[in-house]
Amino acid sequence: MRENIYLQIYNEYSSQIHSGQLLPGTKLPSESELAEAYCTSRETVRKALNLLFREGYIHKIKGRGSFVLDMTRMDFPVTGLISFKEMAGTLGAPSRTLVEETVMEPAGSALARQLQVPEDTPVWKVIRAREIEEERIILDKDYFRADIVPFLSAEIAAGSIYEYLEVELGLKISYAKKLISVEPATEEDHRLLDLKKYTHIVVVRNYVYLENTVLFQYTESRHRLDKFQFVDFARRVRR
Repeated sequence: MRENIYLQIYNEYSSQIHSGQLLPGTKLPSESELAEAYCTSRETVRKALNLLFREGYIHKIKGRGSFVLDMTRMDFPVTGLISFKEMAGTLGAPSRTLVEETVMEPAGSALARQLQVPEDTPVWKVIRAREIEEERIILDKDYFRADIVPFLSAEIAAGSIYEYLEVELGLKISYAKKLISVEPATEEDHRLLDLKKYTHIVVVRNYVYLENTVLFQYTESRHRLDKFQFVDFARRVRR
């Protein structure tokens, strides 16, 4: 399936900004120039620029255009929904996903509370260690409602689950609530990650919703303390 043009524009420019090909302060081509370059409409270009703006890649100045912002300290965004595959593409470092488990099982009491479903609801459980520069530094524990995601496999989990959900299943993933905490590392963390001397870990809990507001995924993303800074991009809202 061909990628939407606005996402193509967004991905190409966000990658160039992350890689340093476009330096802070660089002015982007105008809407008309981009529309001509991508053989699309100005409305599509505007959609891509608005996404770059919302994610903190550019600053739009009325009457002057769009300018690249400094991204050097933006390592792992708190806002926005980004898959590991998408994030890894911006790092410029070798990475891979190690699938530990992909299984369907009843939700059980604890997970049922997180997903707001009955305890006997079938749920896909996917456990993956993320390796960057030959160190396992992220442990992702994903849980998907099986009535919404009827099939998953280790092969899919080793690639990009979100790509599979959006492209193959046609799901429209919309937004997430995130909770971030620092917690003692578990036995599982020590077994599946290269924690070295660290006894605590950063846990990002995601509650992910579809466009129709249905909660379909709960995730615990567990990060080694020294490897990530969690950042947000805030804009002043004048009242």
